[in-house]
Amino acid sequence: MTEYTVGSVLAVVGVVGLELLWFRTGIFATATFWISYGIIVFFQCLVDGWLTKLSAPIVIYNGNEFSGWRAPFDIPVEDFAFGFALVALTIMLWEWAGPRDQAGGRGRGHAGGAGSEPGGTLPTHPR
Repeated sequence: MTEYTVGSVLAVVGVVGLELLWFRTGIFATATFWISYGIIVFFQCLVDGWLTKLSAPIVIYNGNEFSGWRAPFDIPVEDFAFGFALVALTIMLWEWAGPRDQAGGRGRGHAGGAGSEPGGTLPTHPR
């Protein structure tokens, strides 16, 4: 298998694993996440499709480094997997590190519980 393909698959598996086993924000169960992600994919198709179109590519992929499968507008499918991992991880971290509620939990979707919080410090928020 190719480097970009393996990396994008590992990124998706890693992010989904982090959500299910560590952060537990519940974002994958919300319509808001999937609607937001759909909007992102729409614009990703426009921009990435323009950059990678085979008729006049601006970005050229090494054929030995990805699967060769292309989706709409000649976009390598790995771009969608990698993009999903980036967007999902960013939203998970945003939700997880959100302000504490009055019960001491973090974020709007955080499942809470003593075992669900990693060590370290939280980002500071202006008052």
